[in-house]
Amino acid sequence: MSVEHTALDVGKLSPAAQKALGPGPGRMMASRGLVPLPPAEQAAVLYQLALDSDATIATSAMVTAGGLPEKVLAAALADAALDPRVLDFYSERVAGKPAAFEALAHNTATADDTIARLAGLGSARDVDLIAANEQRLLRHPQIIAAMYMNRQARMSTVDRAVELAVRNQVRVPGLAAWDEIARALDSAPPATAENDALYAAAVEASTDDTALTVGDAEQVIEDTAVAAVQEKADGRKVPIERMSAKDKIRLALTGNGFDRSTLVRDPLKVVALAAIKSPAVTEFEAAHYAGNASLTDEVIRFIAGKREWTKLYGTKVALCRNPKTPVSDSMRLMPFLRDKDLVNMTKSKGIPSAVVAQARKLLMQRRGGEKK
Repeated sequence: MSVEHTALDVGKLSPAAQKALGPGPGRMMASRGLVPLPPAEQAAVLYQLALDSDATIATSAMVTAGGLPEKVLAAALADAALDPRVLDFYSERVAGKPAAFEALAHNTATADDTIARLAGLGSARDVDLIAANEQRLLRHPQIIAAMYMNRQARMSTVDRAVELAVRNQVRVPGLAAWDEIARALDSAPPATAENDALYAAAVEASTDDTALTVGDAEQVIEDTAVAAVQEKADGRKVPIERMSAKDKIRLALTGNGFDRSTLVRDPLKVVALAAIKSPAVTEFEAAHYAGNASLTDEVIRFIAGKREWTKLYGTKVALCRNPKTPVSDSMRLMPFLRDKDLVNMTKSKGIPSAVVAQARKLLMQRRGGEKK
């Protein structure tokens, strides 16, 4: 959720602020920051004027708000009496202003949703500041999710936040692979500077992943095509093999398609499952994996269970050809296959006999129908 920027109750502001917002030329002066007011009152007045129906005044106020000196802004954002809507408004204007960011992060009046958004966008230093407030993290675990998915956040900082949630039996919403994240943490030592460096190096090695994430809905991904993609992924100079399980899981969720193509084949099931559960996996990317019999059963089962992925014809065919696909899922998908693909399945020696028999049955039913 986000904080809605609605108009303040002017009657609750100071007499000086009310005067600045009153009718007359004083409003334009206030929008330019020319009315002498204490920092917090000036921040509130500029916020109110930024919502003004007069576009000239609103634009002027927004420009002034974005250009406030850092010391003035920091003093304003440290005031716990400032309305959360005003604090949220300025959260979009603290980039590159560390003192202002720190004041905002430490202000108890700042809305949890505001902090969550900052946790997802801030620098490593910013995330460290946010992570220091453990009470807020436990109260609003969405902040932990935002930190986790922020590629700039240090691995060690994220680990501590995750460990805090696990220790307090708090489930973090918004992380599709939370079970895998929590499980990997149980058997891993605390993150070190080396973990930070390895994760940062892997993130920096990101390349164009369109070969995996974009495709043709009708295309059946052949083994040779899958092998070519995996060879390209393996050929990158990324120290994935030196990363711990929890580091790999985070890379699987925050990295690109080539990172996932490596990690979905990891011998550790928690890593492979985290890779396929990444919110960044596209339907075309899933199609690349659907026919790969070397992947763990759990990964294939997960793909088969995602209806938005199995809508692609190529994914249906790949799953039905894959011996690791649960028979019940193959049976569900086979009626949608074309005759030529069913014929190929009847000749396959690698898939379960029940699936082959069903392919023959479907062909006989269709051919019988044609003779009528």
